[in-house]
Amino acid sequence: MSQKVLLNAKEVNIILHRLACQLIEKHTDFSNTVLIGLQPRGIYLANRIAKILKEDYNIRQISLGYLDITFYRDDFRRGDKTLAANTTEINFIVEGKNVVFIDDVLYTGRSIRAALTAIQSFGRPNEIELLALIDRRFSRHLPIQPDYMGRQVDVINEEKVKVNWIENDKEDAVYLIEK
Repeated sequence: MSQKVLLNAKEVNIILHRLACQLIEKHTDFSNTVLIGLQPRGIYLANRIAKILKEDYNIRQISLGYLDITFYRDDFRRGDKTLAANTTEINFIVEGKNVVFIDDVLYTGRSIRAALTAIQSFGRPNEIELLALIDRRFSRHLPIQPDYMGRQVDVINEEKVKVNWIENDKEDAVYLIEK
């Protein structure tokens, strides 16, 4: 098994700032926009984007939540191992809001489909967008595309894209792992 660096810490930082700027261009003051990190690994990206918006661009009104999609997945009961649920933390109204789902890697689109179903439990958003750090564009099973994308990579199905976050993995980096 070998791994190749797709993005180093500096490149990840540049992409995070670009994504934050793209969000500002579309949503301006964020008074009607909420950011929702998808559990488990999208929360690290969501936290970083929210921090950049607040600290670097002085956007004060950021609603940030976390959505667990475990029991909404279409493969929930198909595996041998028991899935462990994460925490959903949405302490605001999504009804009529512009929701931005945030996830680290867009692969088949099944996680996003599950998130679209799960968010309905919290109300009917006005609009839903998707921000992904990595888009594995040739691996999609569903017609789902990101509105905001950090990097698009062409990866065959046997390869894995692993995003490391300093908060969890002691470094910011994205790796292509070949079996």
